Amino acid sequence: MSGIGRREFIGAGAALLAASGLAQEKKIQGFDEKDPGALADEAWTPFSDRKVRVGIAGEGVCAFGSAFGFQNHPNVEVVACTDLDPERCKLLQSRVKAKRTYPSCQEMIAKEKELDAVYIATDAPSHVELAIMALDHGLHVASAVPAILGREQLEFIPKLLEAVKRSGKVYQMNETTAFRPQCFEMRKLYEAGAFGELVYTEGEYWHYGPSTGGVGSYNGWRNGLPPQYYPTHSNGFYTCVTHKRFTEVTCMGKPSTQVRYLRSNRYDNNPFGTEIALFRTEEGGMARMAVCWDIPSDGGEIGRCWGQKAFYTKDRYAGPNELVKGVQRKKPNLPPGVPAGDHGGSHGYLMDDFIRAILLGKKPEVDVITALNTTVSGIYAHLSAVKGGETLKIPSFSL
Repeated sequence: MSGIGRREFIGAGAALLAASGLAQEKKIQGFDEKDPGALADEAWTPFSDRKVRVGIAGEGVCAFGSAFGFQNHPNVEVVACTDLDPERCKLLQSRVKAKRTYPSCQEMIAKEKELDAVYIATDAPSHVELAIMALDHGLHVASAVPAILGREQLEFIPKLLEAVKRSGKVYQMNETTAFRPQCFEMRKLYEAGAFGELVYTEGEYWHYGPSTGGVGSYNGWRNGLPPQYYPTHSNGFYTCVTHKRFTEVTCMGKPSTQVRYLRSNRYDNNPFGTEIALFRTEEGGMARMAVCWDIPSDGGEIGRCWGQKAFYTKDRYAGPNELVKGVQRKKPNLPPGVPAGDHGGSHGYLMDDFIRAILLGKKPEVDVITALNTTVSGIYAHLSAVKGGETLKIPSFSL
């Protein structure tokens, strides 16, 4: 195989597999956070009698293909799946109950005639090209994060936007922040005007890894990865709350003492294991967004905001009660049998949001514009860090 298909995620890392070769020895950060937040008491209400026929690409080290619960949704039929590792592909098929398997995502997109949509849970460098290919084949697309990876992929932005516009299909980036209980509540309060404009926002993604390497990755794409090339778990605490963008950034990075950053890597020999960005927001406010992988911490993906009228910190709203009267601040129930999943109970909600967007003709919470606003700002943050904190303008996107 060559081209797009060969760059998919392979779940091969022996250090992450148990004696069977298939089960994880240790939970990866985020996959041990299942609390979805307080759910509404009312029962789930069916919204369509149609089924979306889905193909799933990539089980990999994180078992991401099966983790979002497509196989459990009453409005989904999983018709096909793929992983470059035959054993992982077989495991994925058993988990999602797919009728057929393919040796690559490229082949699944090109040959599977029953598909309506694909979920791309492959390695990060392949996301954007596979998404464009699927859209060009008339398929709806849910993509794992990030939408694009690094400076080298900026050229794909107009191609992705054109593919979404030309196809008229749903594109969603599965940014887990969007349906963490804190971000969900912040978004509902923001939409109700409880904050006014946001003056200051903080987002933090702390994920400490061992000196020689972190989570396994296909072809080592994570090795030496600039932290702000993977910014969505922090930036989402602004972009997935407001659906607005960052306009400029200054970012500082500190060269790491860890072995994995001292050796050469594909990212222009990136030396930074921690990058802290200060953004100007579309509202004229400020946002500090941190991505840190090389210093010990408690870990986690955390966000806070301070608005003109109120603030949200320590997982709670603080402001006048009259501003939040009648606001539904809890996540609704999922269909029976659909788990909320990991990353703060976000997996099932992202999947359900994608299916609703397709069947109800609505925009998903993390559509292509929000996906790019969340992702590309981090790329410019890293470029700023490389330039010693120089302030850089961030482009805007539209369909």
